[in-house]
Amino acid sequence: MSPSHPHPVALITGGAKRVGAVIARTLHAAGYDLALHCRHSIDEARLLAAELEAQRPGSVLLLQGELADSQAWPRLVNETVNRYGRLDALVNNASAFYATPIGTATATQWNELFASNAQAPFFLAQAAMPALRAARGGIVNIVDIYAERAIAEHPIYVMAKGALAAMTRTLALDLAPDIRVNGVAPGAVMWPSDGKPYDDQQAMLARTPLGRDGTPEDVAGAVLWLLRDAPFVTGQIIRVDGGRSVSI
Repeated sequence: MSPSHPHPVALITGGAKRVGAVIARTLHAAGYDLALHCRHSIDEARLLAAELEAQRPGSVLLLQGELADSQAWPRLVNETVNRYGRLDALVNNASAFYATPIGTATATQWNELFASNAQAPFFLAQAAMPALRAARGGIVNIVDIYAERAIAEHPIYVMAKGALAAMTRTLALDLAPDIRVNGVAPGAVMWPSDGKPYDDQQAMLARTPLGRDGTPEDVAGAVLWLLRDAPFVTGQIIRVDGGRSVSI
């Protein structure tokens, strides 16, 4: 590792838009240099990189890759370390999400949902392990409260997020004491990009004790806390859900 690089470095998957982009802005504002990964959203990634580079030149590396491709996992890590000489944080944020009702689900859907939500996070962690160990860094996985509670007609997504939750626990054990591994499980933070009926949104908020939906900033703040301010926390999944997981 290069001790000469003055900033901690975070690799964020799916960092071009939505929650991933807010995590990127939040970590960057806290002093992290970024390796910003995207799959198809390269235009959004370039705009975000330009915004952040204007604030601190040389602070963003753009990476594009298909997380279902096994060759992408070591490449993303190697390009980050080659650029900065270090890696302090891996944020597994990229996620495919869509319905797969039992009776119509396909192996292709299984492979796609598990690729981004479980397989890539594990093998990225494996590839990043030497650099993270040298930096005594951390991993944060973006899980989902539905990994525990389930959501109708999304069995494969729920299983994939459940695998990510299990990975968070077991890697916290296996990578200790040098690397901390935690998760953030958002509740209603951003409605899916294909929309959600208004009545469903209102019913969901009625079950949320804090009485509002969350913001991407709520999630990003938890990610930053786990990476920077929680040196004795590992193996935990922080629910950022307005208390919804404790209501019926």
